[in-house]
Amino acid sequence: MSIHTRRDALLSVTKALPYSGANNDSGSIDLGSPTPIVVGDSIEVEVALPALANLVTEKTVTCTLQDSADNTTFAAITGLSTLVVTGGASGGAAAASRVVRLPSSVKRYIRVNTAVLTDGGDNTASSVKLSVLI
Repeated sequence: MSIHTRRDALLSVTKALPYSGANNDSGSIDLGSPTPIVVGDSIEVEVALPALANLVTEKTVTCTLQDSADNTTFAAITGLSTLVVTGGASGGAAAASRVVRLPSSVKRYIRVNTAVLTDGGDNTASSVKLSVLI
C-alpha cells in the first residue's frame, strides 16, 4: 500500500508511447541526492498508462524503471518489476499503474523506458507518466 498519495508537478514526466516494435525513454527526474541511501527507501514513484484502445490482442506494452548516477547511462533498477499491459481478447487494454518504493541503492536520476511489441498497434497518441509521490 502506498504511503504517499500526492504528485508534485515538478517531479513528473510524460512521454508518448513508441511505435509498434520500438522503445523509448522518458525524460529523467532528478531525485536531488548523489547518495542513494538519502533518497532510497523513502521515495515512492508511480508509473501510469492510460487505457490503450489500439493495443492489439496479446501484444504488450512494458514499462521499466531505470536509474543513473550521471543522467547519461541508465539501467533497469534492480529488484523492481516492470509494468506490463497486455491487449485483451477484443484488443485494447484498461488503464494501469504501479506504485513502487525505490530501493536504498537507487541512483540520483530516474526515468521510464517503454517498449511496445512488434505488431502491437499504433498507441503513439497515448503517454506513459512517471511521478514521484510525496
